[in-house]
Amino acid sequence: MNLPTSSRLQFTKDLNICRILNGMWQVSGAHGRINPTAAIQAMFQYVDAGFTTWDLADHYGPAEDFIGEFRRQLIAIRGQEALANIQAFTKWVPRPGKMTKKLVEENINISLRRMGVECLDLMQFHWWEYRDKNYLDALKYMAELQTEGKIKHLALTNFDTERLQIITEAGIKIVSNQVQFSLVDRRPEVKMIQFCKEHDIQLLTYGTVCGGFLSEKYLGVSEPRGSELSTVSLRKYKNMIDGWGGWQLFQELLSVLKTIADKHSVSIPNVAVRCILDKPIVAGAIVGARLGIAEHLEDNARVFSFTLDTDDLEQIDIISSKSRDLYQLIGDCGDEYRR
Repeated sequence: MNLPTSSRLQFTKDLNICRILNGMWQVSGAHGRINPTAAIQAMFQYVDAGFTTWDLADHYGPAEDFIGEFRRQLIAIRGQEALANIQAFTKWVPRPGKMTKKLVEENINISLRRMGVECLDLMQFHWWEYRDKNYLDALKYMAELQTEGKIKHLALTNFDTERLQIITEAGIKIVSNQVQFSLVDRRPEVKMIQFCKEHDIQLLTYGTVCGGFLSEKYLGVSEPRGSELSTVSLRKYKNMIDGWGGWQLFQELLSVLKTIADKHSVSIPNVAVRCILDKPIVAGAIVGARLGIAEHLEDNARVFSFTLDTDDLEQIDIISSKSRDLYQLIGDCGDEYRR
């Protein structure tokens, strides 16, 4: 399987990425047990299929260790030069509190060691408490580590537009912000996209298939009860669907997406992802990879096989117009984590 050139994006001058990123939240333990040997084997399948870009975090269980082990095996089998084809984007999610250069560097060093790299491709920073302004110190120290060669690029995860502006005005160069963005959660369209356009910041999106809800599996089925939501992803995105407009409206959305998918000979998740990838300044969409359990490589590849037309988008917008305003309900991107 060869992905077309449209699957790639020159994300920064030194990072060329796949526009569907392999999300490693799925190995964190919150989605069931993962067999490490099978997981590493599956990582070879992803990369060989063209899905070369990984999204992970310090707190996603063994995710950073998996990257480290995968890199070691890749060197052993294919040589050092094979590493040039892999991009691994991690996160640092510290507890709020005083930030010192020593503390920041110690944590960055942990990720470097676990991932088996000398320099992190992308460090995506998350902060739980905006009232604690120490996040600016943390970013300032990370910018120093960037100058020292330990971090290639600085990015954010789940920061709102207001804080993004504060960080930008502090002179800290951010290349991307990772936010929830889907046909259910369109909050980035309110303020975030415009600000990012003006400041050359890109978006990496997650929740784009709502943890699997945006798929044929849930079309025409009765509303799942709590006990049926077997993963933390399903519980999280079911709450989003409830806030957005409920199960009945969601069924209307799935029906429209199914019609569009059939027209283009693709799947509902393909349409859901394609729609968000086509939004301004979206660099890539993160799709969860349940390594060694369920691979969707061939289906994910079809995202790059078709183009949505005006009629498709209008049909989707008609459903969106019936939904509640999640920006009014929850707030800006990431505000659900800071209530």
